[in-house]
Amino acid sequence: MRADGPVTGQAAGTGLYVYAVVRAGTPLPGKSGGVGSPPAPLRTVAVGPVAAVVSAAPTQLRARRRDLLAHQELLTRLADSGPVLPMRFGMVAPDDDALRAQLTGAQAGHLAALDRVAGHIEMNVKALPAHGSLAALVAGDATVRRLREETRRRPGYEANVRLGAAVASALARRAGEAGRRALRDLAPMARATAAGPEVPGCALNVSFLVARADSDRFRATADRFAAAHRDHVELRLAGPLPCYSFVGAASTRPPAPVGGG
Repeated sequence: MRADGPVTGQAAGTGLYVYAVVRAGTPLPGKSGGVGSPPAPLRTVAVGPVAAVVSAAPTQLRARRRDLLAHQELLTRLADSGPVLPMRFGMVAPDDDALRAQLTGAQAGHLAALDRVAGHIEMNVKALPAHGSLAALVAGDATVRRLREETRRRPGYEANVRLGAAVASALARRAGEAGRRALRDLAPMARATAAGPEVPGCALNVSFLVARADSDRFRATADRFAAAHRDHVELRLAGPLPCYSFVGAASTRPPAPVGGG
């Protein structure tokens, strides 16, 4: 069973909604919760040393804010009791037998992944252009400064387009350079890093596997970097998050050195 796609193409309202894979015996949260309105009771489907946390699938399963938040909140509460392999929203298995078969086939991989994320959380960092720092950009970029003066002397559509393109390019370049520096500063505090999908307008999207004991230090370092480089980059930090990005075999790699900028 994979954590980045549906277990099956099962229709909503039938089968089992799968939240996570945990070690067998991991206690469920005292206050039941999950997707659906009202949410169905939680239970586990266990095979040897691993178990899936499930509930009856809702009759109408859509990516609504209430259910998305309920899904993530449950994963966060589960992580308080031990390592969790989180499933993406919308994972549905047809029945207990099919789920047990999938757990059996992937048992070794699940155990290795649970060992890998034990005691860790995921922190995500996004670097975006600092659009509120135009004055600093003009002061520090000769090309933008020259085009702005040309636009003032000979205003017109083409001059404005050239200036706008130069500003956007310079903002993105400065954000990318600052993002790479942030990655160099933060990566030594993480067991592993994982590049996230491209986000429009985002120069960097990276997740870090961070020991729970180091999460405050990681956040403080990121906050200090953001404050010191606010003229170059808008740094957005999200976490602690379930370890979505570190449940596959590729996430065993250590943080790679980053060049440039």
